[in-house]
Amino acid sequence: MLVRNRMTSDPITITRKTTIAEALEIMREKKIRRLPVMERGKLVGIVTDRNLSEVSPSPATSLSVFELNYLLTRTKIGDILPKQHKLVTVGPDDYLEQAALLMRENGVGGIPVVEDGQLVGIITESDIFDAFIDIMGLRQSGLRVHLEVENRIGVLAEVSGLMRDLGVNITHTVYAPDGDKGVLVLRLDVFEEEPVVEILKKANFEIISVHLNLV
Repeated sequence: MLVRNRMTSDPITITRKTTIAEALEIMREKKIRRLPVMERGKLVGIVTDRNLSEVSPSPATSLSVFELNYLLTRTKIGDILPKQHKLVTVGPDDYLEQAALLMRENGVGGIPVVEDGQLVGIITESDIFDAFIDIMGLRQSGLRVHLEVENRIGVLAEVSGLMRDLGVNITHTVYAPDGDKGVLVLRLDVFEEEPVVEILKKANFEIISVHLNLV
């Protein structure tokens, strides 16, 4: 799955001249948590609600409401944007798992998507979660079969062949090898457990669990 299939295209942006108060208001109105910062059509940074809360005066401050508002409306994004900052980006044709890995390694919840030097989108942890839910078929009714299998050539073909013989369609599958064994999770578009369990047991596959998901 590619980043372009899950990213938010044409994200809302701000500039260095945007004030903290304006940025916070945009986030509140649009219900977003991060804003790319642009300068002369080029991406120069990204700020998050956490960044803005860290530079905003503490609630315990002795400043009055008027003084607080004055500071927020006078402080520019350019004043808080790091001068030397390694900006992490991905391309729209990068794989989604690459974006997820970059988020994890850099401790961020969203990454700008850049193509030919131009900002074309943003991919966030919520997009990754939604993709995982879809890959696992969690929004689809049917059987979820969890197997422990030998990590060897042809094992996936064997399981697929058994489901074919039953006339059962595998809608989603996840395979995670670990040494000599592997965990295989199948989503099937059937609701009867017994025929599936019977054919797998006859083929000596170890069934960890079978769950009927009704959406």
